[in-house]
Amino acid sequence: MNNPALRGVERVIAFVATALKLSLIAATAIMVGCIALQVVMRYVFGRTPSWTEELAVLMFSWTVMGGLALGVREGFHVRLDVLINLAPSGGRPWAERAIEALTAAFGFYLAWSGLRFVDMTGGSVSAAIGFPIEILHAMAPVAGGLIGLFASWRMLGHASAEAPAELAP
Repeated sequence: MNNPALRGVERVIAFVATALKLSLIAATAIMVGCIALQVVMRYVFGRTPSWTEELAVLMFSWTVMGGLALGVREGFHVRLDVLINLAPSGGRPWAERAIEALTAAFGFYLAWSGLRFVDMTGGSVSAAIGFPIEILHAMAPVAGGLIGLFASWRMLGHASAEAPAELAP
């Protein structure tokens, strides 16, 4: 990539991906900690704090939504390549770009519809912790925007469009 503007965009996207990875690691650690605390409190003390389940669900939601976006960035998302393998070798890059375009469209649609949902459910709070429910619902538009960004970048050919290597039997 010789264009300085494209290198700058790639650095920004790489920074966003790194921040996403770190947030997923933190969310997973918090989720596991909450579940472990809940189990210990239930079986040792016979009483569980009400907030542990709610916080674990919140962290789980982010690991799923953020993990989906990271999968698009890194190319480890689930995909069926039966039709891609049937395409002639000259048509494969076009088919890959079409898949990336559809993935980007899905991501941007998720962001748009997620924003509408956040708007419709605004003002509610969670039952146990009392955090604004928009925090939970905002995960869809954030993940959708990231999916759209990462898939668009891949579609434009600035990231490897190759599927991950298949696992050996």
